Amino acid sequence: ESTSAIHKEVHLIIDSIISKNYNAIEENFEIRKMFKGMFQSSDTSPIYQLKKHYPEIYDTVMSREINECNLTFKQNIEKGIEQGLYRENLNIDHYTQFYYTLIFSINGNTSSEKEANKLELEALEYHTRAMATPEGIIELEKHLLNTEI
Repeated sequence: ESTSAIHKEVHLIIDSIISKNYNAIEENFEIRKMFKGMFQSSDTSPIYQLKKHYPEIYDTVMSREINECNLTFKQNIEKGIEQGLYRENLNIDHYTQFYYTLIFSINGNTSSEKEANKLELEALEYHTRAMATPEGIIELEKHLLNTEI
């Protein structure tokens, strides 16, 4: 029940961020900032702890998150292509899967929340650079300069 409540809260906040109509790259940085703010008081990654101590609950949470996160990631890529920030010739399903795998691997295998935040930022940069147009790289660099680890 606790994971379900947090899931609902997180996705309501994500929906509110998306509704602000940021460009695709800024949207990803805003979502990352929201997660960082939610879990900054924790020394250990909540997902890592869930996987370690409650693997059956972790599996349930992950199966629920797969659909929601993949939809959010896919919509962000489509938005970025429309905005000219991401390349048009991307295989959206593959890039969605790549990013999902990166993010959830980091959170499921990194015990330190601080280290997970650092790796998530690097994954976001990696993901964005892989998809970005020259205009998208400029937008990415702008956000990297203004982002705390």
